Amino acid sequence: MKKISSIIYLSVFITLSLSISAQEKSSYKIINRIHLDGDGGWDYLTMDDAAGLLYVSHGTVVQVVDVKTSKVIATIDDTKGVHGIAIASEFGKGYISCGKDSTVVVFDIKTYKTLNRVKVNGSNPDAILYDPFSKNVFAFNGRSKNVTVIDAKSDKVTGSIPVEGKPEFAATDEKGKVYVNIEDKNKLCVINSQTLKVENSWPVAPVDEPSGLAIDNVSHRLFTVSDSHLAVIDAKTGTVIASLTIGNRVDGVAFDTGLKRAYSANGEGTMTVVGEVNGTYKVIENVTTQKGARTIAVDSKTHHIYLPTAEFREGESDKRRAMVPGTFMVLEIAPNP
Repeated sequence: MKKISSIIYLSVFITLSLSISAQEKSSYKIINRIHLDGDGGWDYLTMDDAAGLLYVSHGTVVQVVDVKTSKVIATIDDTKGVHGIAIASEFGKGYISCGKDSTVVVFDIKTYKTLNRVKVNGSNPDAILYDPFSKNVFAFNGRSKNVTVIDAKSDKVTGSIPVEGKPEFAATDEKGKVYVNIEDKNKLCVINSQTLKVENSWPVAPVDEPSGLAIDNVSHRLFTVSDSHLAVIDAKTGTVIASLTIGNRVDGVAFDTGLKRAYSANGEGTMTVVGEVNGTYKVIENVTTQKGARTIAVDSKTHHIYLPTAEFREGESDKRRAMVPGTFMVLEIAPNP
């Protein structure tokens, strides 16, 4: 009996030791689940680091969350088919892409009131980006395969840029170049934000159907993702300098300028952390998140990471939007001290 007890105690000790060891190895942890009202679907979310505000697309609205209190401080209504949010702080305005009515909603970032509704010269605007270099807002129209250009000062449409396929997420180097994934062509296009011309088109293999895109404007590196793959690309030459295996069901990727790390949001329920180690990009860790958490935003001041998701009925996935009512949330992940 004593021998059996000793074996049991030893087994428990080993299990606990392994558990503690695994916890010690993890560099990140979920510190909060910010629950938001509403049962609609979601897409992108945007972090305004300077203001400490998180803009979350959700159903037909955008919910504005104060990340210090985890409270919704405003709701921007009537954003049909909302996809993305761009902030132009110098003009005191924000821009929301509305896919269902092919408009961009312009709102005041102090009062959150709608200022304007701009009709795009295309169909189904998806990703949206403000470029501080050109002072232009770029709305990427998935169905019509073009980009609507809006002057942020006047909110007038000033151009249309045809691209060779379906534009997905985009990033800016803030020096005259805007980069956008072309999902159905497995390419990355480079747009001159002043001439409004496509200057280059680069293959992104082994990434297949690229979705999320992030940029490191110090090292001039782009991070583009698809299911199971992340490619690190030289933003000046288009050369793929690293190809890494990440999780599945990925849609978004974000880059923390302070920690110099890229994070992919894998809807399977993980977040892949990528960093440069001795001059080589490597997967540092796969952090457990929650199924459905496939888009992402990062606060480069606090280094907290935000991923929206919900709970789903047994055997069903978020692709069917079969979420359990009242369970929509944003996961808040922080580096372990």
